[in-house]
Amino acid sequence: MAAPLHESDEPVETAEINITPFIDVMLVLLIIFMVAAPLSTVDVPVELPVATARPAPRPAEPVFLTIRQDGQVSVGETEVAAADLLQRVELITALNRETRLYLRADRAVPYGDLMAVLNTLRVGGYLKVGLVGLEAGRVEAPL
Repeated sequence: MAAPLHESDEPVETAEINITPFIDVMLVLLIIFMVAAPLSTVDVPVELPVATARPAPRPAEPVFLTIRQDGQVSVGETEVAAADLLQRVELITALNRETRLYLRADRAVPYGDLMAVLNTLRVGGYLKVGLVGLEAGRVEAPL
């Protein structure tokens, strides 16, 4: 058997780290910061100057072009022939070539048909064309 290393009758103290006071202090600091954090986001009162520039006008409604699976093109809710597409877009946009157009195409539309519509718009000077798609995970009911 092993014999004790010390021969005295004095009780031996065991040294352990007591982290309870440390945790108490940290929790108090956490609560103080949680209370103080919203106070630091209070707005500073400032009197801003009045802007003299007029805000840029926004279009009342976006202009949507839709290409269905059968190749029929619609501007808004109105179906148009391929030859009349540019005239219809010019009528709706009031000849403003900076108007942003949104192009929706059925997934079964051939790439060539989509490019033909884009080329027609490009020839007419409409270069701001956005392609509309569905977000991942969303399924839309067929028309």
